[in-house]
Amino acid sequence: MGNRTERLLAIRNIISSQKVSSQEELLELLEKKGLNYTQATLSRDLKFLKVNKISDTEKGYIYELPDQHHMPGQELAESYAAQGFVSIQFANKLGVIKTLPGYAPSIAVLIDKVNPFEIVGTLAGDDTILIIPHDNVTEKDVINTLIIIIPELKDKIK
Repeated sequence: MGNRTERLLAIRNIISSQKVSSQEELLELLEKKGLNYTQATLSRDLKFLKVNKISDTEKGYIYELPDQHHMPGQELAESYAAQGFVSIQFANKLGVIKTLPGYAPSIAVLIDKVNPFEIVGTLAGDDTILIIPHDNVTEKDVINTLIIIIPELKDKIK
């Protein structure tokens, strides 16, 4: 089945790189990547990612990520954020992200803009971000959420 973060990243990658018109088609594409799971799980993942359908002249309707057309430079912002990321540590359920000087506000804005359930909010200084998670959210949940928001962090967070 693969873990949730792996599935969500795969879905984002597929939808942002090709025109997909149905859940069945998306399930087939995910299967080719070695991710086999049910239509119900896919439906929940699509809802979590806030995927919607837009009109397309070739395929009728295709899936679109919320940030796919409405946020120019999003990939550049994610790359910038990943470059500035140094580390993350947790204490008393709170997360502290260390960044290079000047990067913290930009990274915090990216996190807050997505407004993920797992994170209530952030507080940023120049090189530090305080992550305030929801109740009953684990450190792993916060880390997976950060990787979904900024995929390039996957190799930087250990």
